[in-house]
Amino acid sequence: MAHFAQINETNIVAQVIVADQEVINTGLFGDPASWIQTSYNTYGGMHKLGGTPLRKNFAGIGYTYDRERDAFIPPKPYNSWVMDEDTCLWNPPIPYPADGKRSPTDEGKAYKWNESIVGWEELIFTTPE
Repeated sequence: MAHFAQINETNIVAQVIVADQEVINTGLFGDPASWIQTSYNTYGGMHKLGGTPLRKNFAGIGYTYDRERDAFIPPKPYNSWVMDEDTCLWNPPIPYPADGKRSPTDEGKAYKWNESIVGWEELIFTTPE
């Protein structure tokens, strides 16, 4: 079994299912040409388990399938962000602050992207009294 993304006429992913290639080929789920295989273990052009990456990223609903790159590209989160051609992921024009938390267990400050200032904004948390 494998994951397949169904793309619409504008190459936007409409749904992702798990099926055998033979079932896709029967046309049971629509035109077989509208189904593109995707890998759950592929992200940013890397295979999480060391295998061969497939189409840069695991497809998600709303992603675009770019035929020239043979890649699934997530929706652009902000107008100012730029796509990394190697990973087909969107990056901010300004790197995440070095003193920022990268996971919930990290020490450091928390930031969120603010498109109106095209920069990172520190989140301030207050403790209820």
